[in-house]
Amino acid sequence: MEFLRTKYTGILCLIALMLTAAQVPLRAQTNSYVGPGSSLAPSNPAFNTSAPTVPPTDSDQAGQDSVLTIKKRVDEVNVLFIATDKHGKFVRNLGQNDFSILDDHKPPQSILEFHRETDLPLEMGLLVDVSGSVHSRFDFEQQAATGFLQHVLRRGFDKAFVLGFNNRSQITQDFTDNVSLLSRGVQRLHDGGGTALYDAVYRASRDKLLKEHPGHSVRKAIIILSDGEDNQSEFTRAQAIEMAQRAEVIIYAISTDDSGLILRGDNVLEQLAEATGGRAFFPFKMKDITHAFAAIEDELRSQYVVSYKPADFDADGRYRTIEITSLKKDLQVRARKGYFAPRQ
Repeated sequence: MEFLRTKYTGILCLIALMLTAAQVPLRAQTNSYVGPGSSLAPSNPAFNTSAPTVPPTDSDQAGQDSVLTIKKRVDEVNVLFIATDKHGKFVRNLGQNDFSILDDHKPPQSILEFHRETDLPLEMGLLVDVSGSVHSRFDFEQQAATGFLQHVLRRGFDKAFVLGFNNRSQITQDFTDNVSLLSRGVQRLHDGGGTALYDAVYRASRDKLLKEHPGHSVRKAIIILSDGEDNQSEFTRAQAIEMAQRAEVIIYAISTDDSGLILRGDNVLEQLAEATGGRAFFPFKMKDITHAFAAIEDELRSQYVVSYKPADFDADGRYRTIEITSLKKDLQVRARKGYFAPRQ
C-alpha cells in the first residue's frame, strides 16, 4: 500500500511539472507579441509602423531577457506630387479638394494629411554615365552637376552621393552634406566603357535609398546624367523601375545626347522618370544642361504631400496603382504610379 501511495504521488508530481512547462509555449501562442527586431515585423517605406512597449510584470522580468512589444500596422501611404499649369509652371496654392486620388482604382478610405511641402530633407544620388558614348560633353556636365549640388544641398540638413557607371557602378563619394567632397567625387569620374544604366539605378535605389526614416520624412531623388543607351546591365528596365518605386525614389534624367535626333535612349529616360513621378530633360545646347538642373532644384522645393489610408487594403505584397488628377482645368499632376504593399 505504501508503495502504491508513493508511486501515485510521483505520478501527480510529474503531471504538475508537465502542466507548468506547457504554460510557456501556450502563452506565447495566444498573445500577438513580437520581439524587437523580429523578421515578422512589417517593413516598407510607404507605411508607418508603431511599436508600443508592453510594461513587463515582475514575473515577466524574472523569466525573460527581452521586453516584449506589440507590432501594430498602420496602413498609411505617403505620396509627393507636383502640379503644373499648361505652360509648365508650378501651381503652389492648391488644396485637397482640388485633386482626385485613387488607390488601386478606388478612393482612399480617408485622407489623413494634405499640405504643400517645400522643406523636407533631401537624400539624393547623382548617377553619372561615364561610358564612351558621353565623351563630347562630359567636362561641362561635371561642372553643371557640381554647381547643382552647391545650390541644392543645405549643410546639416540634406545629403547626397555620387555614383559613376559604365559597364559597372562605382561610388566615388558616399552620402555626405559636404559639397567639396561631392565635387571631388564628381571630378574623380573618368569616361570610357559600356553602359549599365539599369544596374546603376537598381543598386543605388536598393543599397543607398531603400530604408525607413522613423519619426521623419525625407525626399529621395536620383538624378541621372546619361544618353539612356543600356548595353551591359544584368537587371532589366522593369526591375530597375520596381526597385526605385520600392525605395520611393523620384528619378530625374538629363540626356547627354547632343545629336538632335530622337533616339531609343530618350524613351528609356522618359520611362524611368515617368514611372517615379519625375521628369526627363533633353538639352540640345550645353547651357540647357544648367537650365535642366535649375528646373530640378525648383521641383524639389515645389511639391505637395498627401497621406491617406487605402480602401480594401491587404498586406499581400502586390503592386497597387496611384492616380492623382487635378479637378481644375488645364492643370497637370506628376506623381509616382504606385507602390508595393508590405507582406504580413
